[in-house]
Parts: sequence; C-alpha cells; structure tokens
Amino acid sequence: MSELLKEKRIVVIGGTSGIGLAAVNSFHQQGAKVVAVGLENDVLPDDPIHVIIRDIREEEAAFDAIQQCVVAFGGFDALYHIAGGSGRKWGDGPLHTISLKGWRKTFQLNLESVMLSNRAAIQYFLAHDQSGSILNLSSVLAFHPAPAHFATHAYAAAKAGIIGFSKSIASYYANANIRVNVLAPGLTYTPMARRAAGDPAISEYIKTKQPLDGGRMATPDDLTAAACYLLSDGSRFTTGQVLEIDGGWSISDGQVPDVNPVKT
Repeated sequence: MSELLKEKRIVVIGGTSGIGLAAVNSFHQQGAKVVAVGLENDVLPDDPIHVIIRDIREEEAAFDAIQQCVVAFGGFDALYHIAGGSGRKWGDGPLHTISLKGWRKTFQLNLESVMLSNRAAIQYFLAHDQSGSILNLSSVLAFHPAPAHFATHAYAAAKAGIIGFSKSIASYYANANIRVNVLAPGLTYTPMARRAAGDPAISEYIKTKQPLDGGRMATPDDLTAAACYLLSDGSRFTTGQVLEIDGGWSISDGQVPDVNPVKT
C-alpha cells in the first residue's frame, strides 16, 4: 500500500491529544514528517514527529512551529488546525446567559487561533512561492444546531466563522495554488466531550442523531482518512470545501422530549 503523505511536512495545531493526536499518528503512518503543537505531551517520541508544548492562542506559536518544521525537515507543506474547545467554563451558553468574557475567550480559542495559524502558513507559502494545503476543523454545530443538549452559542458562532473564513481565503489564494478546506465532525469522543459522554440523556439522543454504526459518538480515528486525503496530492483540485463527518447528524432529527428549552 502506498503512503498517501510520503515526504509531506505537516504542522498539526492541537496535535497532542484527541483528534489531533490521532491525526499525527495517521500522518506518520502515511509517510509524513510532523510537528505537533499543543498543551499535552501524549505523543510517542519518534524521529519524524516533533512536539512543541505551546498555547496556540499565542501570536507566534504557529509561526514558531512552522519554523521548527523547516529546520527539522527541510520545509513545510501543510497545516492542520484542530485546536479549539468549549467555552462553558468562561460563560458560554445560550445567548441570554452568555458573559462577555465567555464570548471573547471562546472566539479567541476557536477562531482567532485559526486566523493566527492560517496566516502563518499563508505567509510561508507566499514567501517561498510554493503551493500548500490548509485544513481547518469546524463542527456540525456551525450549521446544524441541537438546542436541547448543545446550546453554546459562542462556540457555534466561532465554528461557523471558521467555515466562512476558510472559504474566503480559499478563494483569495486559489490562484497561488494554496488550498484551504474544512472538516466538520459530529459529536466526537475527545477530552472536550466528557460532559456529553457521561450524560445518559445525551447518549440516548446520539443514538438517533448520529445513527450510523449503531448510533455512537465518533472517534478521532473516524476523521483521519479524510484529513489524510485533504492534505495529500490526491485532493490537489479540491479547495473551499466543507466535509461533514457526522454519523448522520446533519440528516437526522434526533429524538428529544423538548427541542426548545427556553420557555416564554
């Protein structure tokens, strides 16, 4: 079997746990050399994988990761931005309860960080007059709400912003042969999803909302094949696209007793 990402040099923002860690391991298996950036360090040490422990909200974090990729591997070909997370602890929730701190922190983590990493990648590609690929992670909540169980409106807005931002830059830089695409997963078993995974009502809801494969949460490995494809030369004529990997979320009602928790 040929290696889909042979000799590709990839920076994964948020690559040290969950979806990112699965991607790093898969990219490695497909022949890539990888720099993983994150706050944890669960990546097994291996020569083609370098780990940077860094807060991705720092302005220079992605730039420094790309520079390390160049130093370690002789260049930089692709960026996968996964990092993000819930803003509940800062005050995200339904709009009538959102705090300004919750709104700003959620956007900083989920959208501003994407702008920073994508800007660093674009600047590198343009400065070196080379093609490149960017893949950003959004969420089905960006365009398929689930108000009974997942009413975090700042998070949904930030994830929708990733889609608009990605399409806009995909259009602008297409003539430079720089591709930008998006993955939008359904509910996925990661550290961020512990609240949902431990809630029996949400588990029952997911059985009907994500009905594929017995009605389950996605696993990080469910996303890796698509990520490998979109960062490979096999997708060289694909840009500005959003691929939903959601187990059927976007086409299923999901059975809940009350779809509108706000009483008037």
